[in-house]
Amino acid sequence: MDRMIYTAMTGAKHVMEKQATTSHNLANATTNGFRAQLDTFRAVPVQGADLATRAFVVDSTVGADFRAGPIQQTGRELDVAVQGQGWIAVQLEDGAEAYTRNGSLKLSENGILQTQSGLNVLGDGGPISVPPDVALAIAKDGTVSAVSTATKPAVNTVLGRIKLVNPEQAELVRGDDGLFRLKSGEPADAAENVALIGASLEGSNVNVVDEMVNMISLARQFEMHMNLLKNAENNANKAAQLLSLS
Repeated sequence: MDRMIYTAMTGAKHVMEKQATTSHNLANATTNGFRAQLDTFRAVPVQGADLATRAFVVDSTVGADFRAGPIQQTGRELDVAVQGQGWIAVQLEDGAEAYTRNGSLKLSENGILQTQSGLNVLGDGGPISVPPDVALAIAKDGTVSAVSTATKPAVNTVLGRIKLVNPEQAELVRGDDGLFRLKSGEPADAAENVALIGASLEGSNVNVVDEMVNMISLARQFEMHMNLLKNAENNANKAAQLLSLS
């Protein structure tokens, strides 16, 4: 009987873990450039002195859904969306490199091009510095140009080019901060074939309907495991009553 208890308990535990992943995806259904996390169940045979007749279920993260999200025009000069495959390179606080699809950019108080979370956007020569009193334009290939608003005629100056990369998806891993990195820890090479869409943002690729259906299904699976535990308890009580009569 204890075997049924442990099997049901393990199943319920990992159903809860997958439910947490589903909740995380739903919470980021409106996060720009978010890639849904994919989990799956796998059976792990229980090793022991006897034959392997039982298997525990274990929840495993198999990666992310790299399908593109919807593109929405915003009209904002510092919004960019990656067209097709590719990533925008950003600089972490420790100097390392990470990648995002969230192209909602801003200028820091020091005139550095950053993400909304305050990470510097990497250019071909490091972070991109923007002088005051200019209007910015970001080209399809990531070139950032400044048009002076203080002089006439206006002078167009190239400030740098946003580093765009397109590594193999199998080489990418998501960090706790939601950004992707190469598994090797090395920076990815710049990719010339990655293009940007100006004044636009890419939405999350989470399918809300699918995630809601998945959440309901997981809730029913969790309830089934709880019923197994209750049945095990009832069987134990009845067995104890029979033994007490003998």
